[in-house]
Amino acid sequence: FIYTTAKQDYAKKLLDVLDPRKKLIRRCLSQSDCVCSQGCYWKDLTRLGRDLAKTVALDHSIQGFPAQADNWIPVPRWSGDPRDEELLRLLPLLGQLGQAVRTRVWGSWA
Repeated sequence: FIYTTAKQDYAKKLLDVLDPRKKLIRRCLSQSDCVCSQGCYWKDLTRLGRDLAKTVALDHSIQGFPAQADNWIPVPRWSGDPRDEELLRLLPLLGQLGQAVRTRVWGSWA
């Protein structure tokens, strides 16, 4: 999923760059899917329709997720550098989170 506070037209252009063959990203939520409060848009992860205990959000700003701050993993703002590998550095952490969720669901915590 991609969830952005950007307008849908911009989000579509972003997806065309990130996933030109449309094989990686299944769904894109944009500004119309956000909550607007006092002129500020924020992402409501409950709109994904998923268990929040199994959901993380990667973003450069926690301001986008005030209601689900515990689900937020900070990442640096992307500058457009095609050599940027910041998300690749998160793979071990994301793998550990996935393992923890599987253990919790299949183990004695369920």
